[in-house]
Amino acid sequence: MRDKIKICFIYLMNAIQAGKIYTGDHPKFKEYLNRLHVIVQEILEDRKELVLGIIGGEAAWEDEIFFNLRGKLGLLIDFLEKNGVERIIFQQGLRFEELREFIIFLTRVKRQEKISEQEYFNLHGIQNIRAGKLRALVKGETAATAAEETRTRYEGSVRTVSHALNVVLEREDIDYLDLRFNVLGIMEDFVGRHQELLNLVSVKRRDLITFVHLLNVTLLTMFFASKLQFAKDDVLDLGIAALYHDVGKLYISLKVIQKESKLSEGEFLQVRNHPLLGASILEGYKDALGILPVVVCYEHHLRHDMTGYPKSPYARKPHPASMMVSICDVYDALALKRSYKKDYPPEKIHELMMLERGKTFEPQLLDKFFQFMGVWPIGTLVTLNDERVGVVRATNETEIDRPSIQILAPENAGETVDLALRPDLRVVASLNPQAEGGKYLPLIGQPAPPPGGIDDGEPDAG
Repeated sequence: MRDKIKICFIYLMNAIQAGKIYTGDHPKFKEYLNRLHVIVQEILEDRKELVLGIIGGEAAWEDEIFFNLRGKLGLLIDFLEKNGVERIIFQQGLRFEELREFIIFLTRVKRQEKISEQEYFNLHGIQNIRAGKLRALVKGETAATAAEETRTRYEGSVRTVSHALNVVLEREDIDYLDLRFNVLGIMEDFVGRHQELLNLVSVKRRDLITFVHLLNVTLLTMFFASKLQFAKDDVLDLGIAALYHDVGKLYISLKVIQKESKLSEGEFLQVRNHPLLGASILEGYKDALGILPVVVCYEHHLRHDMTGYPKSPYARKPHPASMMVSICDVYDALALKRSYKKDYPPEKIHELMMLERGKTFEPQLLDKFFQFMGVWPIGTLVTLNDERVGVVRATNETEIDRPSIQILAPENAGETVDLALRPDLRVVASLNPQAEGGKYLPLIGQPAPPPGGIDDGEPDAG
């Protein structure tokens, strides 16, 4: 029986993953759901109910805790804990359709919707399943606590990205469902919060800098695709392509990439060939990942004007996905340089990238990117020409240099100023959250930066 319970936990995790990725009538969702239904039915043949629980971050059944399953069930446990589900009870007579509706409830019904668990169950005929109380957000939770939780989740996502890339670098098998589920979770947590994450996260470990950059590029790419109204499946495909776009460079010795002195001719050739190397690695994962990561990896340095590398034998422009990833890659690389105390505020990044419009970057895509991001992204600390300090709360897609600002100091704190309606006001400059802007972070519910930032090294655009 213990073995069946373990399998049941794993199948429950797979069904939840599939429920978040696919539509309710998708064959893949039904396939994973059927596996779960069959194993639960087998267990319920000689008992009235099956109770699965989460105790202290571990999977539990009756009086047994499966400590050795944490590695395999980490995604399930984290998901259930995040959604406040402490136990799930399946009863004899469980039907496939009510199991389907239950998984949909877990994965898609927003907690803020005005429908209780019991109301949803009654409405959708769920009679043979009960779930532990779905906890609401804790009342009185401080902004500092929320910021720390965001930081912790982001650091966990960096580890997830590191693992996903190392699997490919070690030429191991990819669990496609796990990968897609993880990327979806990362998107739901962080897409559209690029500047907020730069404010919150200071990376001190040199070996993690590359993974932070690749996570950010993945998030920016999915944000860009979402704003362009791509379907969710296409957004995830683009996110996965962005995640693996620089796998060739990762494969090359870090000593070569981070070498401070001039590269030898052989070392330079190695670095220039990293798109080819990465594409050849990803070719071996084409069945699992599809062709898009191969294309993006090969093309992300081609440039819109085709003067980049590797030199293509075909006179055709790079794929739009490659151009999107290229924009996001350079944008984040320049933004991260600011954490190293370099002078790359958002307004400078916009200026530098617009100089490459029609050369490195496809002009219409670049215009769209800044239309969505603005010159100063949401969360940017700025000073106005009346010497007040504020934080960007909304961008203006028709006038990208005139966002909506919430005033922080020195007067009228809390006032929101829409610069599109105030021609007398303008942004003078942005404030570096890792330096002079740090003292204002507590005013927007974010902790002041710790002393020091990233120790050394710099992220490279691609």
